[in-house]
Amino acid sequence: MTELALAVEDIVIRYGERVAVQGLSLQVRSGSVYALLGRNGAGKSSLIRAILGQLRPNRGQASLLGEDVWRHRARLMDRVGVVPEEADAPPDMHVKELGWLSSRLYPRWQQSAYDERLDRFGIAPASRFGDLSKGQKKQVSLALALAATPELLILDDPTLGLDVVARKSLFEEVIADMAERGLTVFIATHDLGAVESITDRVGILKQGRLVLDEDLETLKSRFRRIRFSGPVADLAEANLQISSSRPWGNGTEAVATNYDELAFERVRHVIRTAEVAPLTLEEIFMAVVGEEKS
Repeated sequence: MTELALAVEDIVIRYGERVAVQGLSLQVRSGSVYALLGRNGAGKSSLIRAILGQLRPNRGQASLLGEDVWRHRARLMDRVGVVPEEADAPPDMHVKELGWLSSRLYPRWQQSAYDERLDRFGIAPASRFGDLSKGQKKQVSLALALAATPELLILDDPTLGLDVVARKSLFEEVIADMAERGLTVFIATHDLGAVESITDRVGILKQGRLVLDEDLETLKSRFRRIRFSGPVADLAEANLQISSSRPWGNGTEAVATNYDELAFERVRHVIRTAEVAPLTLEEIFMAVVGEEKS
């Protein structure tokens, strides 16, 4: 297995005069989970289309499992599973027929794995794809992708529009395959709460630019919410980078992006009482992207 399951180098994607992705580079280690986060219109789906060889970028290149996706796309797709944002298949085909067709396309197809997942999802093999709910279509797409025994799984907003139960079951299937086979996962998502428990590394897209690319634990260690009685200027001596601040009761609530406990001790003579708490991934995301409109 190659050390890098996915690598993107200096990709630019334009639609006429609009730049959707601006000079983006990132790497995904084999056996890891990489979560790409961004608001609607940030460029996530355009990047995924380029990664899969469906859209040729104006500049840059992408490689999957150590090979250039444009030169070797046909054989790479045997090793890559994809769950698109909108699950798509001929509406008149039965779910069992989709499995039969996939078994002819993927050399490592596991029919038993497909059948077992359909059973856990409660989807009858005789169901017509067009008659399924949006959530069921996503579940069928995931069952198809995982039954092909991929080395790399790419998910484009897989939980969009799903209820809590469907989201939970989808991620449980992904986690099970990760544990069993060392599956590498690249996921673009809005579902920050769900991916926080499984991701190793996080990238944040803002207006087509990758503004953050960091291991999750490192990221969470440096973001802190600080609540204290006093103005934000009282934090100056600690050399903290403050992404936002607002009134909190009779004092201030501030978000620090480079929190260091030793540095914070420098202002203890000014701030004698303070509440310091870590942020969730969703809170970190909002601190990074701000309140811009999609």
